Amino acid sequence: MTKWYVLQVMSGHEQKVKRSLGEMCRKQSLDSAVEEIMVPVEKISEMKKGELKVRENNIYPGYIFVNMTMSDDLWHKFKEVQGVISFLGGDKPSRLSDDEVTSILDDQRNKKEKVSPKFNLKPGEQVKINDGPFENFSGKIVEVSQEKGSLSVMVSIFGRETKVDDLDFSKVDAISNE
Repeated sequence: MTKWYVLQVMSGHEQKVKRSLGEMCRKQSLDSAVEEIMVPVEKISEMKKGELKVRENNIYPGYIFVNMTMSDDLWHKFKEVQGVISFLGGDKPSRLSDDEVTSILDDQRNKKEKVSPKFNLKPGEQVKINDGPFENFSGKIVEVSQEKGSLSVMVSIFGRETKVDDLDFSKVDAISNE
């Protein structure tokens, strides 16, 4: 019976390690013991040089999820793969609970089906402009254009409300309401 385990790997090498593990499993006929190797990702959209780009972003950087039948032999084989640090739990890998697995798999399904904006800003939120002629001014978002990757902010200049249009998402920082 297979169970889900978490494998800690070198951050930024998740896909490479996943491929290496998959190759090892195929070459050594371990397919019956290893059901699935998963790197949870989400699709992120952002504007770069006026173009909308979509890329995949790791949800859990530095971790891979493996659905397998754990054995000492398999544990050692996995640890020998370049980029693998260890199973969570160390010498005695701890499996994920059914609730954790359900939550992670549902979250992965939802995030894989939709594209999320890199910057999740909404009208009414307070931001501080961090670049350009209005640098260090704070204001409230009045419009957001995900397609263009820009927004409009209402700022107060000499006591008058002024709308600053076409600010790139990267030129503002959200102000937390803490």
